[in-house]
Amino acid sequence: MANRLNMLPEDCVSTILSLTSAADACRFMLASSSLRSAAKSDLVWGKFLPSELSSILSRTHSQLNFSSKKELYFKLCDSILLDGGIRSFYLNKISGKKSFVLSSRALSISLSNEPNHWTWSNHSASRFSEVIELKTTLSIEIEGKINTKDLSPNTTYGAYLIIQVSDRAFGLDSIASEISVSKEECSVSNTAYLCPLDERKQQLESLLFMNRRRMMEKLVVEGEGRRPSMREDGWMEIELGEFFVGQKNEEVQMKLMEVKGHQLKGGLIIEGIEVRPKC
Repeated sequence: MANRLNMLPEDCVSTILSLTSAADACRFMLASSSLRSAAKSDLVWGKFLPSELSSILSRTHSQLNFSSKKELYFKLCDSILLDGGIRSFYLNKISGKKSFVLSSRALSISLSNEPNHWTWSNHSASRFSEVIELKTTLSIEIEGKINTKDLSPNTTYGAYLIIQVSDRAFGLDSIASEISVSKEECSVSNTAYLCPLDERKQQLESLLFMNRRRMMEKLVVEGEGRRPSMREDGWMEIELGEFFVGQKNEEVQMKLMEVKGHQLKGGLIIEGIEVRPKC
């Protein structure tokens, strides 16, 4: 195919490549030196950038400097801070689809402004200037919202709570948390635990507190009892649910609640909620 494209004027080649994908354009740059100029042109890479690019750039925390639309595309793939640094945005390098991370400051967290219950601090592993850590409370209520107009259409998205559990954590898994993702009148619920599975600890608790555990399980909705999984950035994540983005603008609500255990708990560190396309 590269040989056939070599026979066409450069602007025609650029037009053809603009109808492919960023991954395809990169392949053509590597496959043929004669096509490299066309494959890296602004005409090609401008098609891979979000249609609302000007709005996104107006929300950046700091000014982006770039010399070409190809350079801008890859800067957006590396994640940029928006809205005063409380949200981050990035493009998937292969598909060009949009993802967002809502920081803990962009979430609604019950009692988050009460220093006896929660504390705000810097975290060396976080992309944001602040994260929030639970000191002690009887209940946890976390909610994030995003509008589908900010996301890529015709795409299934997952919502993931990004957390860490400190060494001094306590009471986090006395009962499963209820998780949900809602869009208009459609809501999907499930359950999740905030700590990774510790089989030895679970066996011990089953022997000592079997009756209490069974009683607590009856208080929450039926679910999978999801566990956190490790991320490449050193944090853990819990999938809260998924939703499909069509052509209609809708508000999506993402929640985690543990309000039925009535047991003191602490040591949960929250970075935010990530909304990204599912593979």
